[in-house]
Amino acid sequence: MEQKDYILREIEKIGIILNFIREKFFSSKSNLSKSIDDQLKDMKEMLLTEIGLDIDKFLSLNIEDSNEYICSFKGFNSENIELLAGCISQICLNENTIDSKKHLEMALQLYELCNLKSQTYSLERENKIMTIKNAL
Repeated sequence: MEQKDYILREIEKIGIILNFIREKFFSSKSNLSKSIDDQLKDMKEMLLTEIGLDIDKFLSLNIEDSNEYICSFKGFNSENIELLAGCISQICLNENTIDSKKHLEMALQLYELCNLKSQTYSLERENKIMTIKNAL
């Protein structure tokens, strides 16, 4: 029982952090003047300090290792993985650089991991996957 409570708190904590990041980047108009690189840098720093998730390390891993890496964090359930993928894809969809393509590929991989972990089909998730594939 105590272990289950701990895991639920971790899931909620990561969800709150990811929602905070989304709010910070997508709700204010001041971020429109920030470059994509600056937004990604800020997001990477926040994820590293708040959760311990190193995006650069994640990008350097192959698919199996990266899935294992993301799943090693307590509290990363399919909903939180989908939130992370949404943050990354929202920042990078309007940019056509090599870095943004790498990040979009990472977001696509995260969405596909959600499909594997989730027991429900999501039309919204599939639409996001198609949008990313079209952008790549």
